[in-house]
Amino acid sequence: MNKRKAFTLGEIVRRCGGELIGDPALKIARVAALDSATAADLSFVAQARYLPQIENSAAAAFILHADARDATTRPRIVCANPYAYYAIVADLLNPATPAKAGIAKTAVVAKTARVAKSAEIAANACIGAGARIGAGVIIGPGSVVGANSRIGAGSRLYPNVTVYHGCRIGERCIVHAGAVIGADGFGIAKDGGVWRKIPQTGGVSIGDDVEIGANTTIDRGALDDTVIGNGVKLDNQIQIAHNVSIGDHTAIAACAGIAGSAKIGRNCALGGASMIYGHITIADNISVSAGTLVMKSLDEPGTYTGVYPFSDHKRWLKNATHLRQLDELVRRVRDLETRLGKTEKKPT
Repeated sequence: MNKRKAFTLGEIVRRCGGELIGDPALKIARVAALDSATAADLSFVAQARYLPQIENSAAAAFILHADARDATTRPRIVCANPYAYYAIVADLLNPATPAKAGIAKTAVVAKTARVAKSAEIAANACIGAGARIGAGVIIGPGSVVGANSRIGAGSRLYPNVTVYHGCRIGERCIVHAGAVIGADGFGIAKDGGVWRKIPQTGGVSIGDDVEIGANTTIDRGALDDTVIGNGVKLDNQIQIAHNVSIGDHTAIAACAGIAGSAKIGRNCALGGASMIYGHITIADNISVSAGTLVMKSLDEPGTYTGVYPFSDHKRWLKNATHLRQLDELVRRVRDLETRLGKTEKKPT
């Protein structure tokens, strides 16, 4: 990050919007939590239950929802979404470090690769034949961009990212350390007693403004590309299999796994460790709770949960035993309902 620059409350509101109540000349150096803020900090309250903590906070000013505009007499910015406003201000106060144009001596760049003059290629990075590196791109130390892959303007690959051949990453993307883009999908065919590998001839196509977490893997397609839409946010250690399609502005938390050819819609949210079966479709505007296994298509917007609650081990084993007997219990209930129905129909 660049060195922080202080902004006045008036400047912040002019740049970010919102309604200012208080001294516009008050200078702000950073955004901080209520309990750790100092006299040069701007804090925020995203949930009403934290409003009582305002008067004990040392913050210079606060970001509040319109419903809480009168929760304090101290300087405040009133807006519709305090958490999103906090994100915008934090970005303003902590601008990303721009690329330092040039190619490190220990980097290896193929003669047929095209690297923009404003791009930064760090030590021990490797750029393959025919690759295209856009303006202002940062390729971190030890990262690899395979042959004929493209990295759009303003994107950043942190150290030790691997982008295989024939993949495309859009503009202003962030790919964190250890991520692997375009490894072979798990394509195998049973032939007698052996598994035969199916060549994975597709690629990976990633839109603009996408963030990919550390050690996340996105497999290349078997025939067509695996597709990640614009504005998608992927947490750390996610597995996305071949030919998956993820719609614009969907967010997926850590350790989720998405099997091959699943289609995830726009504006979805998948919780941590959620598991999505292959060849199914999840419609737009769907949330899947953490740890939920989705084995069939979801067509209606809403929140879906399938988590078996934890308990002490002995009780869990008893409940698991009951669950295994659920099919037999259903059969017995139906049988009883049938017999009761026949009894009720007999004339008195």
